[in-house]
Amino acid sequence: MNMFEKLDSQGYYLIAEIGVNFYDIAAKENIALMDAAKLMVKEAQKAGVDAVKFQSYKAGTLAAKYSPSYWDTSEEATTSQYELFQKFDKFGESEYKELAKYAQQLNVDFLSTPFDFESSDYLDRFMPMYKISSSDVTNLPFIEHISKKDKPIILSVGASNEDEIIRAVDAIRNNNNQPLILLHCVLEYPTPYEHANLLKIKTLVEKFPNCIIGYSDHTKPDVHKDVIKAAYLMGAKVIEKHFTLDKTLKGNDHYHAMDPSDIVEIKQGLDFIKQLEGNRELVCLDSEIAARINARRSIVTKQDIPQGTVITREMITFKRPGLGISPSQIEEVIGKTAAVDLDEDTIMKEEMIN
Repeated sequence: MNMFEKLDSQGYYLIAEIGVNFYDIAAKENIALMDAAKLMVKEAQKAGVDAVKFQSYKAGTLAAKYSPSYWDTSEEATTSQYELFQKFDKFGESEYKELAKYAQQLNVDFLSTPFDFESSDYLDRFMPMYKISSSDVTNLPFIEHISKKDKPIILSVGASNEDEIIRAVDAIRNNNNQPLILLHCVLEYPTPYEHANLLKIKTLVEKFPNCIIGYSDHTKPDVHKDVIKAAYLMGAKVIEKHFTLDKTLKGNDHYHAMDPSDIVEIKQGLDFIKQLEGNRELVCLDSEIAARINARRSIVTKQDIPQGTVITREMITFKRPGLGISPSQIEEVIGKTAAVDLDEDTIMKEEMIN
């Protein structure tokens, strides 16, 4: 079942952003990098995600030697982007091919965000769609290159102004007619709850009606998973969040990541909301029909009314159940004559007047 079938059937699509967190899991568990990566894929899949996502880059093609940090250095002490990315750029084409095959065996979608032209090319064979990072929203040559591969695209739009988002969308649409998913995202690690700015999701829904809208979350998981649930209610149908097996680990993306238990709770919350949603039609539900009949009112006689009597307002009132003439039709009753003798407290019906 692909993303769009999942969206139709369950109403949302949940991506576990493993990123490069498997490096720290490998060190903690004293296992090989590939074993750690597969372990994280397996645990994410068991918890119920729809896709796992990595990051494909080489430090030398991503950041200049002087590239200052923009993360919480109390959690990740490295102050140079280049130095940080050097720690996590060991995997290449063969490793991602192996991970993609493993994910396929577990029936979970494999994704990896490319950060250079080379990785975008070799990943094409392994992924059902592309993810473009917020950091590349203005990298129009790169966006155009990916767009020409004619696959669905997920584009994060963190730290972007409206005109930049429009240019990026236009660059995609000029080369690609596949579904486009825009993810609201705040490039602040972690994102304080008061900075989550979830109303931006509603704006994206309004301004980009031909796109699917989602949310890439960098807040720390809250107790009741209200951030994710609120984002969904705002219109985010694709949810992406960093994933770890140990939120206490120091490092770039563990401290604001979800773990397997969080995934279970997020899915329970979203599934419950989906139960509540129903549809937008302004009609009586089938389940309300009995109550509609019995809790609504009918026109009822306040006194005995002999046959042939002209009915006046003073002779009638309104009582449950709604099995007779509705109070909304009162003007069609007043001035008519009783076709039969009517006892006090009779629920009036059409055949009783003429």
